[in-house]
Amino acid sequence: MARTADVVIIGGGIHGCSTALHLALRGLKPILIEKDYAGRHASGVNAGGVRQLARDIHEIPLSISSMDIWERIEELVGDDCGFDAHGTVLVAESEAELAGFRERVADLRLRGFVHEELIDAAELRRLVPAVSEHCPGGVVSRRDGAADPFRTTQAFRRRAVEKGAEVIEGVTVTGLVRAGANWRVETSAGDFEAPRVVNAAGAWADRIAAMLGEPVPLTVVAPMLMVTSRLPAFIQPVVILRGRKLSFKQLGNGTVVIGGGHLSTPYRDSNETVLDWEKLAISARTVWELFPAMHEATIVRAWAGIEAYMPDGIPVVGKSSTSEGVFHQFGFSTHGFQLGPGTGAMMAELVATGSTNTPIDGLGIERFQAKRK
Repeated sequence: MARTADVVIIGGGIHGCSTALHLALRGLKPILIEKDYAGRHASGVNAGGVRQLARDIHEIPLSISSMDIWERIEELVGDDCGFDAHGTVLVAESEAELAGFRERVADLRLRGFVHEELIDAAELRRLVPAVSEHCPGGVVSRRDGAADPFRTTQAFRRRAVEKGAEVIEGVTVTGLVRAGANWRVETSAGDFEAPRVVNAAGAWADRIAAMLGEPVPLTVVAPMLMVTSRLPAFIQPVVILRGRKLSFKQLGNGTVVIGGGHLSTPYRDSNETVLDWEKLAISARTVWELFPAMHEATIVRAWAGIEAYMPDGIPVVGKSSTSEGVFHQFGFSTHGFQLGPGTGAMMAELVATGSTNTPIDGLGIERFQAKRK
């Protein structure tokens, strides 16, 4: 006999856990199924950036709504999640790059978005005193910040359970088929049935989509991160580059987390990654050149988390194009952590009511189905 729920959520990252919580807050009973444990992959091991800055135009409404939740995160989940809001700064390394940033900020203003602010060299050095003298300015999003990713995912999981969700870990989904008015989710621990299903399976979500006859060109990636020895405090905002791949922030204990998109080799069937030390050396060199204060730092540890990347670099969010009652929430392409709280709230609204007030135009799975025809 299959166990029943109002909604079955596949995947226990921050997105699945956030959706479970927001569904429970709406009075529904969700069951979340996770093949490992909540936060095992991308959601628990990313750089923790809580960033509105430099997002694709289609993501911005979700990002803004999510930031509103981040600013009251303790009220929602009973934990401040280590969130601090010292801003995110996108550093220009040349006048040509700064000119491109100026055009983007102007375009966003015309669209009604004011969270990105162009800054000159003086303001850049006020915000990031340690930056190299050759940098002529940049862009800041002052509400942005960073949080502890694993702690955050666990806080959403814990509060979801407190509000009535059930989380089942160590269970693999093997099939998804229609069963009358319900969907039957077949797993290694038996069957579950519900009228609605959310596919939040991260780097494994393409396999769920394929069960519905809507394959997607998902690429499995594993962004690498490093952490340094402790240094005297010299920077508060998160710093990112676009010309060269870099994300950079100093934690409260003095250590510095360095990321930015250089990839290791992932093996999703065995939950393993193989680091690329040559690419890590490129990240280290970039930091060395941008921040003279880092010349005395040593790298203590490096790691990578398995994630899903879409060809256009933006997630798949919304209703299935083939299957009534199924919803997709995956493919966040190495920048989904900040979106988790707001996307979960939006998805719960969409699942519960059939529509949402948060614009998600351009994020639907049908964009890939159209290209196959």
